[in-house]
Amino acid sequence: MSGFTQYREPAVACAHLFRLGRDVEAALVMVELFGALMPLFDRTPPALQQQWVAVLGEMLACQEGQNWLALADYLEYELLELMRQGDI
Repeated sequence: MSGFTQYREPAVACAHLFRLGRDVEAALVMVELFGALMPLFDRTPPALQQQWVAVLGEMLACQEGQNWLALADYLEYELLELMRQGDI
């Protein structure tokens, strides 16, 4: 099973939790997801690593500002695209 298949569902599920206003539950899933993805992105080309860091920063800023809808969009679209590009 590729990483993309393995981590796609948790990313989408986390986004849906944020959209439903279940931010505490979603944040726990997000921490676990990011912990699993970080070592995988470390093995990608430097340009993709830079994109990951940028998107991660945006997602954390959304979380800090409690902008759950924007965070959900980053999880469901930007993050999934980076995972697809990195084949993780």
